[in-house]
Amino acid sequence: MAYILCIETSTTNCSVALAKEREIICLEEDYNTSYSHAERLHNFINKVISRAGISLKDIAAVAVSKGPGSYTGLRIGVSAAKGLCYALDIPLIAISTLRSLALQIDSENESYIVPMIDARRMEVYSAIFSNQNEQLRDTKAEILTEDSFKKYLDKKNVYFVGNGVEKFSAICNASNAIFVENKLPSAQEMAVLSHSKYQDKDFEDVGYFEPYYLKDFVSG
Repeated sequence: MAYILCIETSTTNCSVALAKEREIICLEEDYNTSYSHAERLHNFINKVISRAGISLKDIAAVAVSKGPGSYTGLRIGVSAAKGLCYALDIPLIAISTLRSLALQIDSENESYIVPMIDARRMEVYSAIFSNQNEQLRDTKAEILTEDSFKKYLDKKNVYFVGNGVEKFSAICNASNAIFVENKLPSAQEMAVLSHSKYQDKDFEDVGYFEPYYLKDFVSG
């Protein structure tokens, strides 16, 4: 039974989990309003390993949230994941940040799920999923307007989740819109996705893998 270390740093939530057979056995995260990944990430990694009563050499793979999201946050997470994979000679698994975020919505009724991560100003990174986690629209960087996602909202309920929700809830009046606030991507949802990729041997080239930034870095 494989242990997979899961790392999520795409937003202000510095999140680390240890998963075993699709189940999270240890989780450390900091739902902060500022970025503290450089200070906390390696401490969180050591904590989950210690609490599980194992050592780093017992890990079978490292899964990292690949983005989109914060340029700096993604770089820190991916650098740490690649460093561990190099040192331990284990595979690297990349997990879509938006697909993982969408798993925070558990809806039995047929609906759409739109995970959205704050980009800048009125822009978000988003994708569209069914309530079965099937991706229905590619990931995009888009400027929000009151008519955004209209063709989906006209059909059925749409759950919006992530730190871009506050922007959209302020301008969207659609009756089918359900805004799930105060949610950030977490390593907790990476267990099932990383286990499936591990079984399929869907690994990244550690030497060449880069985060999915979607947009070029802009300072300021």
